[in-house]
Amino acid sequence: MDFNAFVNGGEDVFIYTGLLTRVKNPNALQAVVAHELGHMVGGHMAQMSARMEAEMKRTLIIQALGVGLMVAGGNPSLGAGVMAGAGGVAQQSMLSFSRDEERIADDIAVDLLVKANINPNGLVTVFEQMQDMTGAAEAKINKNKTNHPLTAERLNNAREKISKIEHSGKYTGYSDKEFELVRAKLIGYLYQERQILDKYPYKHTEDAAIYARSIGNMRGGALDSAKMGVETLIKRDGDNPYYYELLGDIEYQLGHYDDSVAAYEHALKLDEDAPQIQTALALVLSERQKPDDTERGVSLCKASLLAEPAPLTYWVLAKLYKDGRSYWAMAEFYNMNGDKKKAKKFAKQAQKNLNPDTPEYIKAGDILNM
Repeated sequence: MDFNAFVNGGEDVFIYTGLLTRVKNPNALQAVVAHELGHMVGGHMAQMSARMEAEMKRTLIIQALGVGLMVAGGNPSLGAGVMAGAGGVAQQSMLSFSRDEERIADDIAVDLLVKANINPNGLVTVFEQMQDMTGAAEAKINKNKTNHPLTAERLNNAREKISKIEHSGKYTGYSDKEFELVRAKLIGYLYQERQILDKYPYKHTEDAAIYARSIGNMRGGALDSAKMGVETLIKRDGDNPYYYELLGDIEYQLGHYDDSVAAYEHALKLDEDAPQIQTALALVLSERQKPDDTERGVSLCKASLLAEPAPLTYWVLAKLYKDGRSYWAMAEFYNMNGDKKKAKKFAKQAQKNLNPDTPEYIKAGDILNM
């Protein structure tokens, strides 16, 4: 798993799970996000596109010059050399431009962190960790042939800038415990059982370790062990909605629908704006099928979609609906998954079974017109 993050021109920051599971503390993670936001604030994606276009034009001009030298009866080898060198000139120019943008993004990151009252030394922590991972390899790299400045340079620049900052008071931010729980949840869901135990052996009894092992046990089918673990966590902290979320997941897999619903409902009392928990509860309600379960499930799905549209939520909504709207929900499910053929197929079925004046009929039409 790569220790990396990036932006690609929109308003989203993409962070590799390898970074999330290995970065040292929440301040370091916030510093990574601040660096990527620095690219956005600096307009670097647009500038990079414009620079690439300019370099392409320059390359074509140089190549045309090389052709001209060859055709004019001059030195053919000289003309060929000019043509061959054109791409190298453009590449070096782009690498230099990219390195400058990385320096600017680092600089902006420090400013953003300080303005947000977040400790900017998280950036130093990231660069120190990167240097530990790649320092030996970087010592052999030509600094002019990379698209990022060498980590040692970035580390020195960050330390120098931060040393000049005057800040009174205490920085805010997430606690290490909150961060460790987020990391444990990722590891619990993404790692194999052996890897989870390597990271969190049974001798470790802190909350994050129990959380990761409980998720791993649930995934591996050891549901009773998973339930014992999460019940221990709830005894320690009965106000954490995500412990109840996990309990709901486990009870659902045990086939205890009523207990699962109770756990999810309690989680939503603690955190009412949790789309993934709303969808999970709606799924259980779609299978339990007690009076009012369908209505409650549909309401939960709609709330979840407003906050964070996701394919699974549309799939659950399709299970809940018993009419033409089910076809529309499946069309949305396949559309979000990138299967345009099946999306259009279900959209056609939806329009055959819905009145033209319904929102779902109109939304199905939007899919058909894509």
